[in-house]
Amino acid sequence: MVGTIVHQLAKGASIEEIEKAGLSAYYTDHGVDVYPQVAAGFPFNAGVLACKGDPIANLQEDLAAEQKARATYEKLIDLCRDNPDVLDPLRYLREREIVHFQRFGEALRGVQDKLAEKKYYMNNNNNCGCN
Repeated sequence: MVGTIVHQLAKGASIEEIEKAGLSAYYTDHGVDVYPQVAAGFPFNAGVLACKGDPIANLQEDLAAEQKARATYEKLIDLCRDNPDVLDPLRYLREREIVHFQRFGEALRGVQDKLAEKKYYMNNNNNCGCN
């Protein structure tokens, strides 16, 4: 959604406006199309995905990702404080990250509770054909 907002804001901008905004290098490589990258210009890659194969570690990573996204939206909101057409979607995205953080927290508590349960094993020899 942020990429779409940037695209909509840049569409129809003159070369002078693009240069004044400091976007000439981006424009040279991508025009006004959406290209997923960090604010410093590095393209997105799968190296930022941290999957460990452990539900607790994975959920902790999810929680951190949601908080980082929320913080990014807050910084974007600070930068766009005079444009309600940009602020409203950014506020929505920030709130969505907060809800995702809450849901991942609930999932983490559920996994931790499940892993803390005592395990009981019952042996039912009547159905094994071992008589």
